[in-house]
Amino acid sequence: MLEVSREDIIQRVQRDNPWWESGDRYVSSVTNFPRRIYFDPFCKLAQDLTVRRAVVLMGPRRVGKTVMLRQFVEHLIKTGVPAKDIMYASIDAPIYSHIPLEKFLEFFPVPNDEQVGTMYVIFDEIQYLKNWQQHLKDLVDSYPYIKFIASGSAAAALLLASTESGAGRFSDFRIPPLTFAEFLDFIGRRDALINTDPSGTGSTFLTNDISELNKEFVNYLNYGGYPEAVLSPAIRENADQFVKNDIIDKVLLKDLPALYGIQNIQELNRLFAHLAYNTGQEVSLQSLSEKSGVTKPTISRYIEYLESAFLITKVAR
Repeated sequence: MLEVSREDIIQRVQRDNPWWESGDRYVSSVTNFPRRIYFDPFCKLAQDLTVRRAVVLMGPRRVGKTVMLRQFVEHLIKTGVPAKDIMYASIDAPIYSHIPLEKFLEFFPVPNDEQVGTMYVIFDEIQYLKNWQQHLKDLVDSYPYIKFIASGSAAAALLLASTESGAGRFSDFRIPPLTFAEFLDFIGRRDALINTDPSGTGSTFLTNDISELNKEFVNYLNYGGYPEAVLSPAIRENADQFVKNDIIDKVLLKDLPALYGIQNIQELNRLFAHLAYNTGQEVSLQSLSEKSGVTKPTISRYIEYLESAFLITKVAR
């Protein structure tokens, strides 16, 4: 049986880090993408060297985590960090399966023992590595001159793992779907539809066209939480398919079963479909069990998984 060679891995790492060759001339493919309002706070946390902690970027699928990480790389280079001191790796790539995180440090173009400044290592979709939290915690303890940043879509696994195994070593940063203000910015209509009350303190906002604002709000509710859908006319025309296939199905059929060992995927689907149909209604474990055919202990677990994956939100009475 053929095995992945070290040369193949090095080629993939080099392809994932094109700035090693272009240096400070590097221009990201996402340069022209709008930046989330969370970008500056994230950069501040990710560049904070006063505390030895890894930053764990968490959020739902398709809210712009990978784009933000690539924008962060460009930001680092523009602020004077040597391009060869920055490494990015997407852990969900098949070629990286079963590779310990520490192994990636061997692929830096500058040997670690020759390093004089702070280096940055970014692990995207880190939850696909088994026991990632133990690997990352060990790296934080062992390499004080490296700032580690990680991201993942399955917030529950990330949050629970970072709380239990990375106490004092991880700083969590959550990025939600687009806010309505961000949505208006992304479509270029915020200035046209929203004005600050000139007689107020700056916290009161007015609109000149309430019907048009409401129309955009309906669009926001349907697909506006996801930058890709907002920026692509083709996706907007099939927003329901985008949300179902690229977000919900991948979480229900791939992320949650892989992370939690769920065997009966149809059972999970039935529960989610019932919850989605009854959005905004008052429900109980008993009624959910009767309607969905899932036992109450299983429902309790599934609800925890679904909420932590940002597919549902529980609202207490």
